[in-house]
Formats: sequence, structure tokens, C-alpha cells
Amino acid sequence: MKTSDESVYVVLVTVELFIPFAHSLKDKRSVVRGLRDQLRARFNVSVAEFGYQDKWQRALIGVCMLSGDRRKLEADMAKVRRLCEEAPHAEIVDISQEWL
Repeated sequence: MKTSDESVYVVLVTVELFIPFAHSLKDKRSVVRGLRDQLRARFNVSVAEFGYQDKWQRALIGVCMLSGDRRKLEADMAKVRRLCEEAPHAEIVDISQEWL
């Protein structure tokens, strides 16, 4: 039973990537899989590729996390964004964050 003081916060970060050294979908999947696995292991987030699936140098991924503590969630998502920005073999084209 939910009481009035229980809150759940949900945040979605959308990351558009350019993968300049990918020469095939296999190369792209390797980069995306590496980033996805790192994000899942470090932050226990949900990650999915949902755009540009037929393009071998572009990827669009969504990273979603929920928590009852908004401050912790904000700090964790900042770390997620930093990890994406530091990903080898991929450049950030666009990154956005939205609270759901």
C-alpha cells in the first residue's frame, strides 16, 4: 500500500552517438554493446538502442533509471552522462535528459 510520502522519480537520458570508425553494423554493435554493458554493470540502469538501427555509424540509445531519492538519481545520471561522453570510439552528437 502506497502512503502519501512515497515518491518514485524516473529519468530518461537519450544519447545520439556517431561512431566514425565503424565500417559495418558489426563494428557499430560492438561499440554500442560495450557502452550498454558498462552502463548496466556500473549503474544498474535500463539501456536500449532504439534508433538508427540500420545505420552503421549512428546510434540512438536510451538510459532509464528510477529511484525514491531524486538527489541520488540526479548524481547517478550525471555520472551516466559523463561515462557516455568518455566512451572510446564514439562521439556524442546530442544528449538530453527528461524526467518522467
